[in-house]
Amino acid sequence: MDDSLRVVFWGTPEFATPALRALIGEGFDVVGAVTQPDRPRGRSRSTLDPSPVKQVAVSESIPVLQPEKPRDPVFLEQLAALAPDVNVVVAYGEILPRAAIDLPRHGTLNIHGSLLPRYRGAAPIQAAILDGLDETGITIMQMVPALDAGPMLLKLTTPVAPDETYGELALRLSELGAGGIVQALSLLSMGALPPEPQDDAAATYAPKITREMARIDWTAPSEQIGRAIRAYDPAPGAFTTLGGADVKLFGSRAVPERQGEPGEVIEVEEHGMLVGCGTGAVRIAYVHPAGRRRVAALDWHQGRGVAVGDRFGSRGPRP
Repeated sequence: MDDSLRVVFWGTPEFATPALRALIGEGFDVVGAVTQPDRPRGRSRSTLDPSPVKQVAVSESIPVLQPEKPRDPVFLEQLAALAPDVNVVVAYGEILPRAAIDLPRHGTLNIHGSLLPRYRGAAPIQAAILDGLDETGITIMQMVPALDAGPMLLKLTTPVAPDETYGELALRLSELGAGGIVQALSLLSMGALPPEPQDDAAATYAPKITREMARIDWTAPSEQIGRAIRAYDPAPGAFTTLGGADVKLFGSRAVPERQGEPGEVIEVEEHGMLVGCGTGAVRIAYVHPAGRRRVAALDWHQGRGVAVGDRFGSRGPRP
C-alpha cells in the first residue's frame, strides 16, 4: 500500500469522521482538512461550534481550512500549497469547483451513501428507507462537476434491517465507507482501480430533506408511514399535529391487520400508541410534543397529552 499519498480530506458532519479516522489510522499522509466554518449555537448564538471533522483534525494536529466558499481564490491558493495527491470528500456540504476537483494528480474521490446511480443527491440514506429497500451500500466515485455523476471506482453493499432508522443506517454506512476509502486509495495508488461510467438513464435523485417532507400523511398505507418515521429518525423527525401543535414521532412498526380512521388513536399501551392509516395502522413507541421532552407514548397518554379517539393531523382544539 502506498500510504505516502498526500490526502486532503473534505467533510463536515459526524458521518464523515470514521473515514478521516480510518485514513489517519492506516498511515495515510492527511496534510489538511477542509470543513465548514464554525457555526453559532445556543439561544444567544454567541458560541461557535466546530464541526465534528474539525474536532478530529485538531485532535490529530492536522491543518484545518474553513472557507466560506470553496471557490474563494485565497482558499484555492492555500489548497494548492498543500500539494495533495488526492482529495477525499465525505458530506462536505458545498459544491466543489473544478479547480479544486482537478488539482490533485489522482483527482477527487467521494464517498456516497448509496449504490449509484440510484439516489444521487443529498439524502440517499433516507431515500433507501423510504423506498423499503432490503439492501443498500456506499459508492466510492471519481468526483466531477455534475452532481454525483462521476465514474464509480468501488461499491460495498449491506442489508437494511426492517426496523432500521436513518440514524442507525447512517452510522453503519459511515463505517462501511471508511473501510471502502482505505481500500480504494490502496488500489488507486497501484493503478488497480478502473473507473466504471454510471448509467445516467438509470439515475434517480434524493433531494435534500425539507420540513414539509417529514409531515405524516395519515391517508398513506401503514407500511409507508412506518418507513417515513424511521427515515427521519433522529432528524428532522417525522411529525404530525394534534390540536394545532406539532408532535414528532419515533419508533414505528406497521400493523397492517388493524384499522382505524386515518390519524385516529386506536389504543395506547406499553408497546406504544396505535394510530390508524389509509390502510392498516402503525404503532409508535415515542413522541416528542412541541415544547416538551421526548417521552414514551404511554407516558404521554397517562399524562393526558393524548387520548384514545384523538385524531392526528387536526389543527383546531382537541375535542
